Amino acid sequence: MAKLLHALDRIENAMAGMATVLLVGITVAVCLEVFMRYVINQPLVWVVELSEYALLYICFLGTAWALRNDNHVKVDIVLNILPHRVRRACGVISSLLGIAISAILLIWGTLATWEKFQSGAYNPTVVEFPGWIVLLCIPLGSFFLGIRFLRNLVEYAAGTHEDLVFGGLS
Repeated sequence: MAKLLHALDRIENAMAGMATVLLVGITVAVCLEVFMRYVINQPLVWVVELSEYALLYICFLGTAWALRNDNHVKVDIVLNILPHRVRRACGVISSLLGIAISAILLIWGTLATWEKFQSGAYNPTVVEFPGWIVLLCIPLGSFFLGIRFLRNLVEYAAGTHEDLVFGGLS
């Protein structure tokens, strides 16, 4: 079991690494686009579209890693004053909700991606990317996010989640 959990952590790290590379890539591409458009007067027509796709991928590739490392937005002013057992219950409930939402995204994303793949649909844009490639990150990221929420659920239920062990949600 420890090997499986370690492998899942490595997958989350790799996905977050890919998201980082995409973020750096679109940052460089947008800077290049600004230079090309306003200095050389030769805009790059593909930058905006690929940046949009990259932002979608960044979001879905980085969510499981962000949840694991507590790098997400949360309001914990109330949670910090609650008793341990109530914080634990809140962790269980939020993990269950996260699993449900991840499952919905996984199912919808899989169906939408499969439909685009079967139909061979392309996005009618400058780049004309296959639609299924654009959507592929949704089921992929949702699957690993659901697994991360499941891991959090088990830890909250067992009382071993870091937030509970260290005496408060940060």
